Amino acid sequence: QVQLVESGGGLVQAGDSLRLSCAASGRTFSSYVMGWFRQAPGKERELVATINWNSSHTYYADVVKGRFTISRDNLKNTVYLQMNSLKPEDTAVYYCAADISRWRSSYVSQFSYEYDYWGQGTQVTVSS
Repeated sequence: QVQLVESGGGLVQAGDSLRLSCAASGRTFSSYVMGWFRQAPGKERELVATINWNSSHTYYADVVKGRFTISRDNLKNTVYLQMNSLKPEDTAVYYCAADISRWRSSYVSQFSYEYDYWGQGTQVTVSS
């Protein structure tokens, strides 16, 4: 069992930055893939970024590439999403997720069905 708790969301203005955190507990965090997804009202959940167990591989959605950075601290069992140059279209609930089947793999899971555990989400609202 894996528990994921997101934090760091809030209301910001366009152009501002936020850093989201996701604290994990329950199983060996350091060995599996972590991802950040988001879901805006009326839209499907979409991948934002993903990172493999040792940070050697990452993947970003095109819409956030160059603005967002995913990272992890395996000693703290935490994954981060640094979001810069935020835009109103980044407004969504942000979820972190864990794919525990990718044990120490270079693969970075890009689809929501690949993930086994999800956090409750944190709201990010960007005003224009």
